[in-house]
Amino acid sequence: MSGRPTTGETEWTSWLTGLREFPDERHDRAVVVAAHPDDETLGAGGLIQTLHERGTEVRLVVATDGEAAFPAMSGTERAELGRTRRRELMAALRAQGLDGVEVQWLGLPDSGLTRHQDELADALGVALAEADLCLVPWPGDPHPDHQCAGAVALRVAPGTAHRWSYPIWMWHWLRPEDPAVPRSRAFAVPVDPVRRERKAAAIAAFASQLDPRDPILDAATLNHFDRAVEVVFREPPRESAPVGRFADLYAARTDPWSVDDTWYERRKRAITLACLPDERYGVAVEPACGIGQLTADLAARCDRLIAFDPVPAAVERARARTANSTNVHVETGALPNLPSGPLDLVVFSEILYYLGDSDLESTVDKAVSVLRQGGHLLAAHWLPWAAEAPRDGMDAHRRLLAHPDLDPLVEHLDREFAVHVLRRR
Repeated sequence: MSGRPTTGETEWTSWLTGLREFPDERHDRAVVVAAHPDDETLGAGGLIQTLHERGTEVRLVVATDGEAAFPAMSGTERAELGRTRRRELMAALRAQGLDGVEVQWLGLPDSGLTRHQDELADALGVALAEADLCLVPWPGDPHPDHQCAGAVALRVAPGTAHRWSYPIWMWHWLRPEDPAVPRSRAFAVPVDPVRRERKAAAIAAFASQLDPRDPILDAATLNHFDRAVEVVFREPPRESAPVGRFADLYAARTDPWSVDDTWYERRKRAITLACLPDERYGVAVEPACGIGQLTADLAARCDRLIAFDPVPAAVERARARTANSTNVHVETGALPNLPSGPLDLVVFSEILYYLGDSDLESTVDKAVSVLRQGGHLLAAHWLPWAAEAPRDGMDAHRRLLAHPDLDPLVEHLDREFAVHVLRRR
């Protein structure tokens, strides 16, 4: 890589401005994956400190010992370097107040992870199984080991975990305008002065990588990691959330989202209904109706309401809730399928962010096609990003607002959720 032009830290200044902040959420167990000892410290030392201080149990899995950092070394020298880098990592953890972090060493060949993907997948599958947050190398990073470790970790990570990646060599070898850099998924992690000082001390512990005679991490590279902010990328699943995940939730609890009990749900439901411009609608459809709380409220505003859900247990509970509403029909079904039109109202509540790109596009197009001219489409969604979801709520709403056959009528935005009503042209 020595002959490639590099990118100075100042070139990233404007790119770093205006990023969304990493969500202030609590996690029980975080598993951090590193391709080499020092990756985790450089790319996410501040975030790891933050998680640890919040009470999250943090575990670190290191794929290689980083023994091939200097290719000209003999086999004996490489083995000794690997042992040195293990010691350096433990010192770096102590410098950050992370002495209690468990480290799992996989000992796979440095610069050879792509030839050991099956072993890596087996080990990471076990290590990540109980995590509710996974932090892995960015799969687009311009280093084969980083790419492999990140891609394999994301492939085996549980669907219930929030998945994030951290870049390393992106800062030095790519440029802010490079289309491979996913700024739309970038989140900023503030690193306060205390954590920043600890991180600097931790980086200094990797003496084998800092030797001025032949540094792996030279001054220009290190400038990218001496910031008051770190950057991580959200790595959501690409496909729609599996129905089995929701079936498990309904099997475990009668009301998985506490739609009857929480102020959030009661308030959102009241605002959602208030946003409907018409007092009454003819034929309406409500996909993903769950246990039917919103269904029961919509029934009072519609001549006929068709509600459906892909989980039979939810359908049974929705039917029981609406048993006295003769204008309601509840059935088993899943998006992107919708009843034939013409419809007067389509209601999407807490469902669109669970759809992958293809399913979302098909769902929106189908909804527009079955709405009568002048019919209404209502979308109401939580704004934070659910672990199983390919997108957050506002991403789904932006796609609706950009549709050429829909005109916005009503908008409600607050810290927790968004409601939009759009009219079919």
